[in-house]
Amino acid sequence: MIFKSYILEQNIQSISKYKIFLFYGENQGLKKEFKEKIKFHNKEKEILNLIQDEIIKNKDILTNEIKNKSLFNKEKIVFISQVNDKILEILEEVVEDIKEDNIILFADVLDKKSKLRNYFEKSKNCGIAPCYQDNEITIRKIILEKLNGYQGLSGQIINLIIQSAGLDRNKINNEINKIISCFKDKKIDLKKIDLLLNVRENDDFNLLKDEALKGNKINTNKLLADTVFEIENNIYYLNSINQRINKLNEIENMKKQNSNIESVISSLKPPVFWKDKPMLIEQTKKWNKKKIKEALKKTYNTEIKIKSSSSIRKDLLIKNLIIELCSTANSA
Repeated sequence: MIFKSYILEQNIQSISKYKIFLFYGENQGLKKEFKEKIKFHNKEKEILNLIQDEIIKNKDILTNEIKNKSLFNKEKIVFISQVNDKILEILEEVVEDIKEDNIILFADVLDKKSKLRNYFEKSKNCGIAPCYQDNEITIRKIILEKLNGYQGLSGQIINLIIQSAGLDRNKINNEINKIISCFKDKKIDLKKIDLLLNVRENDDFNLLKDEALKGNKINTNKLLADTVFEIENNIYYLNSINQRINKLNEIENMKKQNSNIESVISSLKPPVFWKDKPMLIEQTKKWNKKKIKEALKKTYNTEIKIKSSSSIRKDLLIKNLIIELCSTANSA
């Protein structure tokens, strides 16, 4: 049985009737939230945390937990992380023995050929929910919901939060928690926000990205040498590039009705942060539909490489992408 993740965000208890449930996908923050919600709504149950590797090495760990019962045992929820197709055979062996307990699985990306994914999508006793990467709309919704009632929560501040954390739900939640802790009176001070958030940690990359998309080879090469690429931020870097390219694509579409670039940018929803407008105007002079399509293909291919191989240096993939985009910006 397939579930939409946004439905489960509203009612996580709806998965309780399924013996085994699988959350899969790249959105680590969303999967973490689901796990916390399940624990919150099942405080009376015993919680066990396992990873696939230890079950593969000794499958009796899982079968014993499911089969061994006593009058004094609580019902259990067994969380199993880092799963893939290797665990399917073991799950098939224990599924009929599950009576009152629940097994909750967490996996990274599973393609359409995955045996585990196909099993859960077709099963009547098991449920599955894909956890896709957040986009700017869902991130803005999260910020608005969690900071509801806070005075001074403007579009500018929301932009600063996104600039700080990108489209990473874990990082967004961390930044929101900082704000909640800092502004206990629920009155947000714009001057303090800039100091509170991690905006400056990402400023170097944003400057590099902007110079590359503007086609400035000299500044791009200089910034490539000076910018430190943090391993854990690779997806943020990629999302940041994609956001800007998609914004340029949106502007190209709107230019058909209005040739005034400044007017087009001012009418964008969500609004562009005022500090980004001059750079965005310069970038529009370098990009057209053909180049944008080519750039999106490059970012897609880079994302596939980042997610499919653990041996490749991800920072080099990002750097190569930056160089290619700068070259595309300058092409005829």
